[in-house]
Amino acid sequence: MSYTRTGYISCASASSTLRSKTLIVLILWAALFTISVNAIEFKSKLLDVVESKFGYDARLRLLSWKSTATQVAELTSEQAQLKVVNDFFNKARFVDDYTLWGKEDYWATPVELLAKNAGDCEDYAIAKFFTLIDAGFDESKLQISYVKALELNQAHMVLAYYPAPDAEPLILDNLNHEILPATQRTDLEPVYSFNGLGLWLNRFERENSKRIGEASAMDEWNDMLRRQGILMLKRDETL
Repeated sequence: MSYTRTGYISCASASSTLRSKTLIVLILWAALFTISVNAIEFKSKLLDVVESKFGYDARLRLLSWKSTATQVAELTSEQAQLKVVNDFFNKARFVDDYTLWGKEDYWATPVELLAKNAGDCEDYAIAKFFTLIDAGFDESKLQISYVKALELNQAHMVLAYYPAPDAEPLILDNLNHEILPATQRTDLEPVYSFNGLGLWLNRFERENSKRIGEASAMDEWNDMLRRQGILMLKRDETL
């Protein structure tokens, strides 16, 4: 994520091209990597490529992700599921995009995060998001939230989980590893949130949030999905 000296970047450029359709995400990377409910799978070719480029430990991290996802899917407590996923990805080192990828802003796929065992805030949030969907979580309950970290005075991303439509969200974060309700994260100021279903302003409080369109308007999100091998299809809300 790119930071400005005064805090966070504006989402105005994204909202200017938003459309009023529902986004459906289909995972189509069958050749190498597949995420579906209760089934993170790797083809041996992907594991071999990762190992050759990043080492044997990188291969083990991908296999550990697969076994962790299976474990999470078998747990009966949502709180326990959230904790396992949060703790697993928070083990990765925090490294800024420019140092890691040579770009000011690069949203890594979960495979890229684990291959390098490093990433920044959005990479953690994205990986947790897809892993929980794999475990059977309803995507509408998960929001990747763009916030301002007040104590650091910089942009940040976390994953918010809403147990019910009108519930206070729980925050999964790489800065504070404890999963806490949003009201206890007074160090975070929400700006906007998104998932495959839409893009909202001030998302922590749903009754005060404003839908401003679809996540498909966000270039970084689309680029990450393309690299992960996801085809995004749109359809009318009436379908």
